[in-house]
Amino acid sequence: MVLLFWLSLFLIFYTFFGYGILLFFIVKLRIAIKGKRPLPDNGGNWPTLTLIVSAYNEEACINEKILNSLSLEYPADKIKYLFITDGSNDATPDIIKKYPQIMLMHQPERRGKIAAIERAMKAVSSEIVIFTDANTLLNKKALVNICRHYHDSKVGAVSGEKRVHIEEVADATAGEGFYWKYESKLKTWDSELYSVVGAAGELFSVRTSLFETVPPDTVLDDFMISMLIAQKGYRIIYESAAFATETGSENIGEELKRKIRIAAGGIQSILRLKQALNPFHNFVLAFQYISHRVLRWTITPFLMVLAFILNAILAWRDCGFIYKGLFICQALFYFLSLLGWIMERRQVRIKALFIPYYFCMMNYAVAAGIRRYFLKQQSAVWEKSKRKGA
Repeated sequence: MVLLFWLSLFLIFYTFFGYGILLFFIVKLRIAIKGKRPLPDNGGNWPTLTLIVSAYNEEACINEKILNSLSLEYPADKIKYLFITDGSNDATPDIIKKYPQIMLMHQPERRGKIAAIERAMKAVSSEIVIFTDANTLLNKKALVNICRHYHDSKVGAVSGEKRVHIEEVADATAGEGFYWKYESKLKTWDSELYSVVGAAGELFSVRTSLFETVPPDTVLDDFMISMLIAQKGYRIIYESAAFATETGSENIGEELKRKIRIAAGGIQSILRLKQALNPFHNFVLAFQYISHRVLRWTITPFLMVLAFILNAILAWRDCGFIYKGLFICQALFYFLSLLGWIMERRQVRIKALFIPYYFCMMNYAVAAGIRRYFLKQQSAVWEKSKRKGA
């Protein structure tokens, strides 16, 4: 029991903090030996590019997205804009039609984001494709900062940074912004060591020649598309100087819904990306993938429950002061999380309590997502989350 408790505690710590600490020192060691990876210089030889925006009933924000897209820095003779609005039954397609610079693809039937992307890819002839969501705004140099990396032939995909705009007076969704800041730092170190393990759909790019279709029931299409490229031996670069900004989820219920969907897609991806788990195929990629993704999406939430129960038993048996102290710390953390939940329901804004609440919610979502996936209750059709100000 003692061994199982310490193993559970170690894996929990490693998943959320230990990997980051270890990664930090490994990257420092690599830089000391080989030097920092140089920023690529393509000498002004920019690849041809297609910017693809998938939009479903986005009439409230699509005009702002269009103006943002057309204002981005990139050689005008090397870029094309493609917006796909399959299934939209509001004014989104009509608004896009007002801009002749943009190629619009629309069909009344809604078959899901994957089907829309694959239909759009058939019209692409450029060397690089950048995917971005309709409800995010990109910084002015996002495209050039992404595409400069493709001067390196070993780079197969480049992921931008997701930034969540959180209001000063925030609710429990403040944890979302904190989480993405931490994730951004981990991804920066992942990229410096070898490769990011998966890309987020808000802003990511691939070499067109490496794009591979995914099964129509795929939940996390962006993650799968990028990881299939990584499995082929290409690096996924993380470029924090290219970022997509969006507002936080409208409320914690919307954020929970989104997290459960991601968790269901995560377990699906793990079951399908078997080669990425094989250390004999690519040791560094497997190490990064298991440490950064697999542990989070599989056993760690259950180990949290196990560690709490075992700690309670060991403290009750008077096995030593350290077990009592650890149990008090665990109990206090979960009490603060519960208090955060109560404050959220009463709409009392105490940001300090929302971090433990968000952390517990995130891990609950993993368990709920795993259950939903194995019960075949998760649809691949993207259900749009409500965002603040939307």
